[in-house]
Amino acid sequence: MGRRLSTRLFNVCIASLCKAHKLEKAESVIIDGIRLGVLPDVVTYNILIDAYCRFIGFDAGYSILHRMREAGLTPDIISYNSLLAGATRNCQIDQSLDLFDEMIQRGIPPDVWSYNTLMHCFFKLGKPDVANKVFKDIILGEHSPSTATFNIMMNGLCKNGYTYNALMLFRNLQRHGFEPGLVTYNILVTGLCKIGRLGSARRILKEIGESGHIPNAITYTTVLKCFFRKKKFLEGLELLSEMKSKGYTYDGFAYCTVIGALVKIGKVKEAAEYMMDMMKTGIELDMVTYNTLINMYCKTGEFEEAYKLLDEIEKKGLECDRYTHTIMIDGLCKAGNIEGAAQHLKYMNMLGFDSNLVALNCFVDGLCKVGQTDDAMKVYKSMEVRDSFTYSSLVQNLCRERRYHSAAKLLLSCLRSGMKILKSAQRAVLLGLRHSGFPGEAKKLKSKIRIARILSH
Repeated sequence: MGRRLSTRLFNVCIASLCKAHKLEKAESVIIDGIRLGVLPDVVTYNILIDAYCRFIGFDAGYSILHRMREAGLTPDIISYNSLLAGATRNCQIDQSLDLFDEMIQRGIPPDVWSYNTLMHCFFKLGKPDVANKVFKDIILGEHSPSTATFNIMMNGLCKNGYTYNALMLFRNLQRHGFEPGLVTYNILVTGLCKIGRLGSARRILKEIGESGHIPNAITYTTVLKCFFRKKKFLEGLELLSEMKSKGYTYDGFAYCTVIGALVKIGKVKEAAEYMMDMMKTGIELDMVTYNTLINMYCKTGEFEEAYKLLDEIEKKGLECDRYTHTIMIDGLCKAGNIEGAAQHLKYMNMLGFDSNLVALNCFVDGLCKVGQTDDAMKVYKSMEVRDSFTYSSLVQNLCRERRYHSAAKLLLSCLRSGMKILKSAQRAVLLGLRHSGFPGEAKKLKSKIRIARILSH
């Protein structure tokens, strides 16, 4: 009894260290345990298999099987399921199939979780047809599918573009007595919102309430994001009011979704009210929340408040990400404070961010907007990486200054490099040349644009 208790505590200790990513210490504890006469069992090695697969790789996890056999222990179904999960994380389908063969050869029959994991792997690889065959093997075989089986199937179908098939499967399962949980409903809501079927998503949302389940933050936030993405702001705010009136809980991400949408449509006062409401609820602010609030202050020109938040982030021990600094640079540029934006860009570079493309694009556009197009061109030439926004912004701003020949040269440079540029920017150059008395050059440019498109395909 004492030995079993010791082994159990021993395994709890190993699991805690593995969970904290301290694999070396876990190995040291195993060595110390053996010295004290507490021998590792199958559970001990299964814990190690899972940890090594998660934090190092499949091969490291698989090597534990050899150690088990050396210790006189036989791997079990949990050992192999952990390895299958490790292979699936990295979409190593060949290793997964080899594991199935090895299990059968060693007399360890795969269980429903083994098949679930294999099915999930095929979905991750974008092979829904093969995943469906695995699903049929579960249904027609001796294993009883679990709720997780159905959830993996529906989630995989949705993520591979077969949301309606997932919905049909869901309805078919319901007719056969399946009682879905909130996770299942959330999968369908997410899938329907992803393809823009808001009406169907709302019906599922209503069905959740009628089934006795309580929608959570994930459910509502998914629908909220879909409303705002489709520019149905009024319906989104009505849904939020519905959430509040029914007493449903929602997290900081839901608040940020609403605040961000309100700022986007210029309703900054309402956004500030939601911000204050969020503060009162005592929600712990994370970087997503801080970025949303900083963006709000930048939109309203309250840069002093935005900088206070930057100080608060530092005091909390959090690290500003690339998006945080880009928000500040973009806000300063739009406010006409180019000097402040330049200083913040230097600060961003000093922090060691390896790619500042979006921030530099904002800066280039900001320079153009205040009439410093030549300076913008210098920044453009110094950029190691450029994208279609870089070119489109410069071309359009050059056209605004009636520098159509420079714009045409830049436009062709972009297209010849195989990069796309906004059609509106192309039209601006062509129209500008025509209206400036250069119809022949506009005609030549149009022909060169057509050739560049052909060559880039």
